[in-house]
Amino acid sequence: MSIYVGMGGWVFEPWRDNFYPKGLPQKRELEYASTHLTAIEVNGTYYGSQKPESFRNWHAQTPEGFVFTLKGPRFATNRRVLAEAGDSIRRFFDSGVTELKDKLGPVNWQFMATKKFDPADFEAFLKLLPGKVGDQTVRHAVEVRNDSFRDKAFVELCAGHGVAIITGADSDFPVIADVTADFVYVRAMGTQEKEKLGYSKAAIRKWAERAQDWEKGGAPKDLKLLAPAAPKKKRDVFLFVISGAKDKNPAAAQAIIADLK
Repeated sequence: MSIYVGMGGWVFEPWRDNFYPKGLPQKRELEYASTHLTAIEVNGTYYGSQKPESFRNWHAQTPEGFVFTLKGPRFATNRRVLAEAGDSIRRFFDSGVTELKDKLGPVNWQFMATKKFDPADFEAFLKLLPGKVGDQTVRHAVEVRNDSFRDKAFVELCAGHGVAIITGADSDFPVIADVTADFVYVRAMGTQEKEKLGYSKAAIRKWAERAQDWEKGGAPKDLKLLAPAAPKKKRDVFLFVISGAKDKNPAAAQAIIADLK
């Protein structure tokens, strides 16, 4: 599998009315979600560290081929000088994230909308991101939310370090669709209550088509690039339905998965 589709987290009370079967014990919600989706983005790691036991349990409760992407800690990204984030990054990886083993997907380093592009300091941050932790390869993606990052220099910087730029779509944040790594990371944030599946059927089809274009090594023609297109080669794609009408996100993710088949 090279296209992974999911949502943010698995614990959300409204999902017990429209996603999880009635009466399903909360301790089995991850197990259930992982058999209907192919990935989950974990937001809790943004706010605080987890124990190694948690990562081991998540690995044990999910099927082969399932993937978790993790939010990097806010203590690393919500700072004036990014070059000073080394200790926070080390503590994050020392917390046991590699206990996810083969189910560890890319790490999402999310920046606040007030954070502006400072080429020298941002490059210093990218240099702090480890390519390996122990024997395990780690992939990284950055989610920027300030319009100053809509800059060809930012794209070239991330490409030089093999770090993906997260495409945050269907929101008020700037959309940067340039491919800068051996994978693509997308956060679709536009589900609506009025739509049964969160997105219209046409929008579901469009997201599936975009994922397939990226997976084949191309770029969706309807998303503008800031720099020349990356060389064409097969890539993993991680697509998460996030925010928006959150109660609809499981339905939207499942509909995209169904459209990919």
